[in-house]
Amino acid sequence: MASESSSAHTARTGEVVTRFAPSPTGFLHIGGARTALFNWLYARHHGGRALLRIEDTDRKRSTQEAIDAIIEGLDWLGLDYDAPPIFQSDRAERHAEVAWTLLKAGYAYKCFATPEELERMREEQRAQKKPLRYDGRWRDRDPSEAPEGAPFTIRLKTPDTGEVTIHDRVQGPVTVKNEEIDDYIILRADGTPTYMLAVVVDDHDMGVTHIIRGDDHLNNAFRQLPIIRAMNAIEGGWPDPVYAHIPLIHGSDGAKLSKRHGALGVEAYRDEFGILPEALFNYLLRLGWGHGDREEITREEAITLFDLNGVGKSPSRFDMKKLENLNGHYLREADDARLAALVAARIGEGADEALLTRAMPVLKVRAKNLNEVADGAAFLFAKRPLAMTEKAAQLLEGDARTILRSICNALAAQNDWTSDALEATTKALAEELGLGLGKLAQPMRAALTGTTTSPGIFDVLVLLGRDEALARLEAQAA
Repeated sequence: MASESSSAHTARTGEVVTRFAPSPTGFLHIGGARTALFNWLYARHHGGRALLRIEDTDRKRSTQEAIDAIIEGLDWLGLDYDAPPIFQSDRAERHAEVAWTLLKAGYAYKCFATPEELERMREEQRAQKKPLRYDGRWRDRDPSEAPEGAPFTIRLKTPDTGEVTIHDRVQGPVTVKNEEIDDYIILRADGTPTYMLAVVVDDHDMGVTHIIRGDDHLNNAFRQLPIIRAMNAIEGGWPDPVYAHIPLIHGSDGAKLSKRHGALGVEAYRDEFGILPEALFNYLLRLGWGHGDREEITREEAITLFDLNGVGKSPSRFDMKKLENLNGHYLREADDARLAALVAARIGEGADEALLTRAMPVLKVRAKNLNEVADGAAFLFAKRPLAMTEKAAQLLEGDARTILRSICNALAAQNDWTSDALEATTKALAEELGLGLGKLAQPMRAALTGTTTSPGIFDVLVLLGRDEALARLEAQAA
């Protein structure tokens, strides 16, 4: 993408352009997914463009598997982008071009310090308990003082007096003294660009106007601005972006988010925990952003309502129970055929999607995730003789099997195999035997499902069908 055209386009239209820029060294974790969501929503809310950049310059740690997982996770969440992803590794020549432009204009310089020299410098700083930063030893020296053919890096000549204030859209005004930022490397001795340079050049060339990212990158903004301002002085058209640094996500105990809290890849929530994408979308939206007391917010509502004013300054807390409760809401709202397909995939061989679709209204009522729905549906596909849980087996002790015999006889005479008719027949039998309905329903549930928990017992009878239901009851009757 040509830098001139994208910048001119943005300046001309005032269009909002955001970007999500993950490093493909691992999965798309929860924090990254929320950053992606906020960028996407901000662009959609303002009628702008949302772009994706894969920051794969760490060739040793970047993998195609991670790239695929990130893109698949974003697709699953419903985050679509307005251009194909840009791969940072494809743009090294452009990054180097900007480094040489800065050098020629006097905003950068060649540093011939050897690794050994720099290590001695750091050792001295440690001994004197000073901050570890480059001491500018080549800042004002003539390159001719270096041995002929000596390797060099290119360092940015950062301002060393005054201060810079960033008016962050989330954090508010933040000020840093220029003397705290050393002259860092923008081009390595082997000619490859550093992260700090590559990010700035890519953001400019992509026409990015708003940089929304985690507040662990706030210090980077103060290091990146000198490049932006130097290039703006050299050739114009490099405006400061709008910054919005969002607080990180912590665990439910307030500690830094880790795997034990749920800091896993998006695919784990889909595959292992059975979370629906719309539930995770909604939950991530509410992690650090709010709109009154609203908890359940649809995708369309989120686009209408989202703005940076609603993002809080304090870290949000990830709570798996809250996510599951929200997921339960979306399960109950979801299309039954769609859920049936998802559950059938979890059950595997033998799963009947048509039957699952019919069963879904009663299976999803209390479930909080797809795993619970699949567990609740297992009885539909169980083979006789049914395996019994320990508690279910206990319900078939004593006079339970004799009661089951009476139930078998009563239901076998029932021609209207509907929930209402079966309930009426069973209640009549309970009265005849002088027993509460529960005394009949409990052994029935054990005999029909092999468990002590299931949908309503009359729904179970209907879903199993007359022949299968009677066969299961017969198998356990005395």
